[in-house]
Amino acid sequence: MCSNYEPIAKNRIHLLDLFEPTFEYKSHIYPNYEAPLLFSKKEQLEWRLARFGLVAPWVKELKKVHNTYNARTETVHEKPSFRNAWKKNQFCLIPADVIFEPKYINNKPEWWGIYRKDEMPFTIAGIYEYAVVNGEEIRSMSMLTINSDHHPFMKQFHEPTDEKRSIIVIPPELRNDWLHCKHEEAKDFFLDMPADEFVAQPKSELKKFRPNAQ
Repeated sequence: MCSNYEPIAKNRIHLLDLFEPTFEYKSHIYPNYEAPLLFSKKEQLEWRLARFGLVAPWVKELKKVHNTYNARTETVHEKPSFRNAWKKNQFCLIPADVIFEPKYINNKPEWWGIYRKDEMPFTIAGIYEYAVVNGEEIRSMSMLTINSDHHPFMKQFHEPTDEKRSIIVIPPELRNDWLHCKHEEAKDFFLDMPADEFVAQPKSELKKFRPNAQ
């Protein structure tokens, strides 16, 4: 799972062959922060700001929304928070430069940054939703996750006794297909993260290993 990440920096959006969004956003995203996402509208890619942590249409109070920033692919179709977005095929891409996961060193958690070896941005499979809470229109999203207990790279993260989970990285050649797929077809995109394309470093040392990121 992923609870915080660095969204794609605005000065790096050209690396995805996309135009720059007109809105501003924070350089590090945590649950309830607004972050950029991409979705398709009338066959055109569009940028939108969305709350990290999906808010279902039936929600009446935001303070009661907890832990909806990740959606398990095994249960996303049946969970009350996610099933409307899933049924309506509301799929999106969440562009990122780095995601962060805890790695246990000597039984103590340390945050590590995970990024591409070539330092290119990448796009994460997500679902998005619309809701109106107390008269306020809210767009929100969640990252989809898959089991990674046996993944050669992602299995090193999270508490040793916990199930290992991973985001889903949608490669460039499948981005458009993902945005236009039906939920019955979505499982075809639940691909393991390409282990040989990603590396990880302690968060405290990350800038040393990513000199070209900014």
